[in-house]
Amino acid sequence: QGTLVESGGGSVQAGGSLRLSCAANRDAYGSSCFGWFRQAPGKEREGVAVIDSDGSTSYADSVKGRFTISKDNAKRTLYLQMNSLKPEDSAMYYCAADRVAWWLLPEYNYWGQGTQVTVSS
Repeated sequence: QGTLVESGGGSVQAGGSLRLSCAANRDAYGSSCFGWFRQAPGKEREGVAVIDSDGSTSYADSVKGRFTISKDNAKRTLYLQMNSLKPEDSAMYYCAADRVAWWLLPEYNYWGQGTQVTVSS
């Protein structure tokens, strides 16, 4: 059973930065595709950034140039570096993993419990 545990969320002022981490167990890290998603109250879950086993990445237009996804295979950990944060980035952020490359579609098999990001103006 794959498990994912996010950390690193918090409150920050607009223009600030946060780095989210997602620790995966061995089963989850055997996946081919990893992603970060977010969901704000009353909104659908949306894909933010994804990375596959070859290191190819894809980003939502709203975060391009500000967010960077990466992974450390030795630590079995996924990261999301978020810079130039905006109030509209406020949401619960989830990491996800699957052997199927769903990219920015929220169809992943494994999900973390989420970490809250709040950006104040």
